[in-house]
Amino acid sequence: MQYTNLGKTGMKVSRLCLGMMTYGSTSWRQWVLSEEQARPFVQRALEAGINFFDTADVYSLGESEVITGNLLKSLAVKRENVVIATKVCSQMSEEVNDRGLSRKHILDSIDKSLRRLQVDYVDLYQIHRWDYNTPIEETMQALHDVVRMGKARYIGASSMFAWQFAKAQYSADLHGLTRFVSMQNHYNLVYREEEREMIPFCIDQGVGLIPWSPMARGFFAGNRKPGGGGETIRAQSDPFANQLYFRQEDFILAERVQDIARAHNASGSQIALAWMLQKAHISSPIIGASKMEHLNQAIAALEIQLSQDEVKRLEELYQPHTILGHS
Repeated sequence: MQYTNLGKTGMKVSRLCLGMMTYGSTSWRQWVLSEEQARPFVQRALEAGINFFDTADVYSLGESEVITGNLLKSLAVKRENVVIATKVCSQMSEEVNDRGLSRKHILDSIDKSLRRLQVDYVDLYQIHRWDYNTPIEETMQALHDVVRMGKARYIGASSMFAWQFAKAQYSADLHGLTRFVSMQNHYNLVYREEEREMIPFCIDQGVGLIPWSPMARGFFAGNRKPGGGGETIRAQSDPFANQLYFRQEDFILAERVQDIARAHNASGSQIALAWMLQKAHISSPIIGASKMEHLNQAIAALEIQLSQDEVKRLEELYQPHTILGHS
């Protein structure tokens, strides 16, 4: 396994982060795996040297955090040897204050997340999206207090506009508060709009990039169909993916990925991941796995080296998208 610093911090994270959204309850999403089904994936990740695990309170409405905590504990992982990340913002119940980035919700949520994860602190506490109903100053102060109370080591953000992220960092600097050290943004070969504003800003500011959906929710596996859907349970029951990809030009790009994959005796998903891993500014893409072969392929993708010509061929077909994934 390869390791890198998360942004300008001294914290080392594995070049792959295991996303725990896949593990939880089928009552939340049909394709989600149970705790016992998740166990071999977490064990394999640990054996491969992955030390970075990302979840969120909203994943299976807390069950993903429970499973993450249970498995890391039952597999006898020393707390200091893993980097645990979770998120806050999404609606957790019908209660009016059980959502958003108010001081109340943040301070309530961190305690609930810690109980579910069975830990005293998380290494990275992230805001899942931008809250248009709460002043960013209130959010940054609450997150700063979470860090000061020792309940989080660092704070991070997820998909939003670059001006919003800049405003949050400016607010932290202006008031002497904790800055975000990472950005978990939507970024992959078929969606590269983040290269316009967010990624250059993060590079300039030394913010670690930990993209979600680096393999486009299975789009490069070759089993997706024009118009939406595909062969797998997730492909058939993931309407969010249908909103993100599936344009004709996306499939043309996917065919190019498959061409290069054949030359490397690899899968299309591996090539898409290898392309991202060769970007020096990417710290740790967040991968999901519901089949062991997918996890093993992601780990093996660390060894794939694409030539400059192959990178050019992969990138030259890209067509601009509307902004996707901010809500």
